[in-house]
Amino acid sequence: MIDLKIKDLGVLDYEEVWRSMVEAIDNRPQQALDEVWFVQHPPVYTLGYAGSELNVLARDEIPIVRSDRGGQVTYHGPGQLVVYFLINIKRLGWGPKKLIFYLEEIFISLLYKYDIEAKRKKGAPGIYVGDRKIASIGLKIKHGFCYHGVSLNIDMNLSPFDDINTCGFNNLEVTQINDLTKVSFLQVKEDVKSLLLDNNFKAA
Repeated sequence: MIDLKIKDLGVLDYEEVWRSMVEAIDNRPQQALDEVWFVQHPPVYTLGYAGSELNVLARDEIPIVRSDRGGQVTYHGPGQLVVYFLINIKRLGWGPKKLIFYLEEIFISLLYKYDIEAKRKKGAPGIYVGDRKIASIGLKIKHGFCYHGVSLNIDMNLSPFDDINTCGFNNLEVTQINDLTKVSFLQVKEDVKSLLLDNNFKAA
């Protein structure tokens, strides 16, 4: 079993957290504890390192940041739980596919607790309820560690998604937990923590 350190960062600027992740990974000894960071971001669109700006359909006051994660464009804002995973996947002996499967499984299990039937989609990482996306995954692997992670829509203004091709797909609709059932943001966060500590990167 691997010890896991969980940090709750509150509400922080996306670029500030991204810089902190890069610094943590660049200076990380192999024996360091794996970490999971919980955060909410002020409104921001983020593009993966190879993401096309053509998927940003309208320019408004929401800033656009190109980061070093994989994937296309998504939106972060208040009421969305962003969970960053600073994990030594080399120590686990995992590759990217196994890691993504594991993360998807955690959030599918979470939604099952709320009687929400969620699923994967082949060729489109993330979590879906019907044809609507409820959680996005974007990762970066460096020096045998991963960082970035999963954004879960809980109780937020979804309208900024209308101005992008979410994750690079035309007309992909999104949803959130509180459009499907009523659970507090705090409760969701505590349930994610419990699932992570119970599973603790033991299987995928």
